[in-house]
Amino acid sequence: MSDSSAPSASTVTVTDEGDRFEARTDDGTVAGFAAYERTPGTVIFTHTEVDPAFEGRGVGSALAAGALDAVRASGERVVALCPFVRAYIRRHPEYQDLTTR
Repeated sequence: MSDSSAPSASTVTVTDEGDRFEARTDDGTVAGFAAYERTPGTVIFTHTEVDPAFEGRGVGSALAAGALDAVRASGERVVALCPFVRAYIRRHPEYQDLTTR
């Protein structure tokens, strides 16, 4: 049985904290993060984690989409060393143009 008190992805806000993107709930709880390193013109995603209390609720997908949207808005490119971000991009062709070859 699922815990209906845990938020869905629709209640998650993604923010750039300087070395990672964070997915936060309405009450400010960090539900997940995507760590990255920045080089000129490139964001290198190294690791993504979702708190186990929020797994299966779309938090990881909302986090990946929010982070990739922010990279697109900045005009930078993506290197997805993180398997989660790499798989997300593979499943969502609208982000494939962000990757470096």
